[in-house]
Amino acid sequence: MFISGQGKGLFVKRIILLLLLLTALRWQSYMGRLIFFIDDDKVILNLLEYTFQSRHDYDVVCYKTGEECLENLQRNPDLIVLDHILEGVDEHTLNGLETLKEIRRINREIPVVILTGQGDDKLLSEFMENGADKYLTKDDYFINSLIETIEQVLN
Repeated sequence: MFISGQGKGLFVKRIILLLLLLTALRWQSYMGRLIFFIDDDKVILNLLEYTFQSRHDYDVVCYKTGEECLENLQRNPDLIVLDHILEGVDEHTLNGLETLKEIRRINREIPVVILTGQGDDKLLSEFMENGADKYLTKDDYFINSLIETIEQVLN
């Protein structure tokens, strides 16, 4: 079968578009789940980034403030892991609870896991009442608990 003239150009364009579409679909199936980590402690952020970036099924983005997270919510993360305190550079920086409230105001569907250095029942209930999905204490083994929690929430 021979195609001539303008028909040949249109045929080639359609083949190229089809190949691009197939490539995009294949690439999308290899992409990991997008996780936002928000913590004002650089050591914790580095630990989280190292732990989860090395896992091929996750794409990790780290933020030091709630404001940075909120500015990037249009990226539609699959999960947000949020520190409860978030001591910022000044008194106007959002803390963890304020950040959670803003996340929920913008998007009620994104799962949010709260990390805290305190095991306070009142604090736990306040976060859960405002839309947190899970709550973990930063103890010596919190990374293992966080891995399990993330796998449960995302699957």
